[in-house]
Amino acid sequence: MISAQTRLFALLGDPVGHSLSPLIQNAAARAVDADGVYVALRCGAEDVAGFMRGLSRAGGGGNVTVPHKERAASVLDAPREAVRRTGACNTFWLEGGQVVGDNTDVEGFRQALQHFLGASAAEGQRVLLLGAGGAARAALLALVDDGVNQVCIVNRSGERARSMARRIGGARARVLDGPGEWHDQSFDLVVNATSLGLKPDDELPLDLARLGRAGAVMDLVYGQDGTPFVRHAESLGIRATDGKEMLVRQAAASFELWWKEPAPLEVMRGALEAGS
Repeated sequence: MISAQTRLFALLGDPVGHSLSPLIQNAAARAVDADGVYVALRCGAEDVAGFMRGLSRAGGGGNVTVPHKERAASVLDAPREAVRRTGACNTFWLEGGQVVGDNTDVEGFRQALQHFLGASAAEGQRVLLLGAGGAARAALLALVDDGVNQVCIVNRSGERARSMARRIGGARARVLDGPGEWHDQSFDLVVNATSLGLKPDDELPLDLARLGRAGAVMDLVYGQDGTPFVRHAESLGIRATDGKEMLVRQAAASFELWWKEPAPLEVMRGALEAGS
């Protein structure tokens, strides 16, 4: 039952109507008898700071999704290490009178990749990373920290991709500027960290048939019946997964930051499966 003591948490972004985060977080709160409620709020960039400060100072907090993760990082009083390294924030709350933020996408991506491909999934691998937004920054940081050999980045804005590569990837990140630079190239893993696939009429982020080899595909977008990019990969005989496991893993990490107790991971995964 919602009362005057109930803590309010919200997902901030645009769009948010497709999000399954409220199902996951509310199921988790019920499972551990935590007095909180989680909602999704569509908002513009100009409203992010007000929502983050208001929710936090009222005793709650929340998550941030596309396209506001970088904007959210600039609002924080006390950014955690993953935020400082990526320049993106997806989780916020109040601690010691300050609005604190973390980027649980980093750990969420790491754990989801290990769930998909095994404990040493990134080590020594050559990866093609599509995108240069908040999700791509988290994926790049996790890959670099876990010993990837090289990450090749493709993005509509080459300068944005180069900025991300310099900040996070260093010598192990390389920006590819045109189709001629990745056609017929071989990669152990292809990661879609763009938002392509959220809308039914979106084009594919990449034609995998133009690559020399793709060992596996991880689409950070998720959908009720997988995603077009996952189906495209599977039609070519490539092992593929969508973003549901990453969603659950980053949600669990956020839950533990807010409630200071272990997240009921299987309950959260069950809620996701039931709602998708």
